[in-house]
Amino acid sequence: MKTPLLSVHAPIFLVCALAMSAAAAAPALDTRAGPVQLHPVEHASFVMEWNDRTIYVDPVGPVSAYAEHGAADVLLLTHPHGDHLDTETLAGLDLDGATVIMPQSVADEIDGDFGADQRIMANGDTLSVAGMEVRAMPTYNLPPSEDAYHPKGWGNGYVLTLADKRVYISGDTEGIPAMRALEDIDLAFVCMNLPYTMDVDQAADAVADFEPAIVYPYHYRGQDVADFKRQVNERTDAVEVRLGDWYPE
Repeated sequence: MKTPLLSVHAPIFLVCALAMSAAAAAPALDTRAGPVQLHPVEHASFVMEWNDRTIYVDPVGPVSAYAEHGAADVLLLTHPHGDHLDTETLAGLDLDGATVIMPQSVADEIDGDFGADQRIMANGDTLSVAGMEVRAMPTYNLPPSEDAYHPKGWGNGYVLTLADKRVYISGDTEGIPAMRALEDIDLAFVCMNLPYTMDVDQAADAVADFEPAIVYPYHYRGQDVADFKRQVNERTDAVEVRLGDWYPE
């Protein structure tokens, strides 16, 4: 009698399921004040949990996608394009206790108050909030132009100092000098998609310059992130490229 196929492969399925579960539960980064847990939502939207704080980044789309993450303590908004700013999503989230951090371009698009505290940051500004330091980074297309998709000074990237570790969120940008000059970045989120930001080659080249310990490609719809990983690995062995599930079915 033939052994049922399921019984032969069930242990393999179980091992794979356990491995995926463990990978999902593993922290993106360990800090002196506890782990950073990463929850990709979609495209440019994600949630991080650290030190009993919940950090939302550019939340867009159905509010139900954020239900499991609870109230935000810090909300980071990079710029007002529709794949980064959705006022209907913001209206449905629990932001009553949140510090909302944004550039002036986002503040100009928001109708009404939300959050416990709103902070407008220009490129280069720093502030301390919820036990972390936040620095606003430049984001723009090259060459700089007033009619570019992302003019210089219009949007923000962010560097977060979480205890003893530093996290870089690129926002929508190309491989600008300020990105390439970054030092001691432990975790980075780097965008790539044409024609709005940069292609895989440009992103890999920029990452190889500033060498974050860990990098996640995000905001990459339509781009070959496996090729990005290959190119980074060819350029440097100092960077671990991790691929997250930014485009769920």
